[in-house]
Amino acid sequence: MARVALVTGGTRGIGAAISTGLKAAGYKVAANYAGNDEAAHRFRDEAGVPVFKWNVCDFDSCKRGIAAVEAELGPVEVLVNNAGITRDTTLHKMTAEQWSAVVSTNLDSLFNMTRNVIEGMRDRGFGRVIGVTSINGQKGQFGQTNYAAAKAGMIGFTKALALENAAKGITVNAIAPGYIGTEMVRAVPEEVLKSKVLPQIPVGRLGEPEEIARCVVFLASDDAGFITGSTLTVNGGQYMC
Repeated sequence: MARVALVTGGTRGIGAAISTGLKAAGYKVAANYAGNDEAAHRFRDEAGVPVFKWNVCDFDSCKRGIAAVEAELGPVEVLVNNAGITRDTTLHKMTAEQWSAVVSTNLDSLFNMTRNVIEGMRDRGFGRVIGVTSINGQKGQFGQTNYAAAKAGMIGFTKALALENAAKGITVNAIAPGYIGTEMVRAVPEEVLKSKVLPQIPVGRLGEPEEIARCVVFLASDDAGFITGSTLTVNGGQYMC
C-alpha cells in the first residue's frame, strides 16, 4: 500500500518538485500551502496532487490540517518540512516583525508540524522526517541573520530528533540546497547571475528543483533506512562541510 507523504510549501518552487517527485515514486502526496490559492489550485489540477491550506506558523492550524490530510489519505508516514520565507536585511536595520516572521515560518513550523505526526510514526514503527534547510544555514549570508539562524536551527533539530527516534524506525534528515533555479532565482537579471552567482558555484550552473526532489525521494525510501541525523548538501560544490 502506498505510503502517505505530506510536503509543506508543496505547491511552488522546490516544494512543487518534491510533491511531484514523491507522487511519481508511488507515494500518496498531500501538498500544504499558505496563501496563494491560484497557484495552489493550478498545481493541483496540473499535478494531480491534493492541496491543503493552513498556516504552518500556528500549532492548532497544523493539527487541524494534518487531521484533514489523514482523514482523506491515511496516516502521514513521510513529512517534508519545506515551507520557508525570507525577509532580508542587515540586523541593524531588521525589525522585530522581520525576525519573527522568518523564525516562525522556517523554524517554529518544524515543531508545529512534526509534533503532530511523530507520535503516530512512533506507534507504527516507521517514519521519515525530512527538512529542507539551506546552504546559508551552514555558512551564513550577509543580510540574512534571521534566515540563517532559522535554517541552522533546522540542522540542530534534525540531529536531536534523529537521536530520539532512531530506535522507533524513524529517520530524520535534512537537505541543504545551494542556488536552485526556481522562479524566484531565475528572476534575477541574467548578468547578475553570470557575474555574481555562477562564479561561486564550481560546477558552473544553478541546481534544478528536481535535483532536490530526487534527494527527498531517496531519503524517504527504505533504501535510506541507515541514514539519520544527516544533512545532505546539494550546492554544486559552493560550500563543502
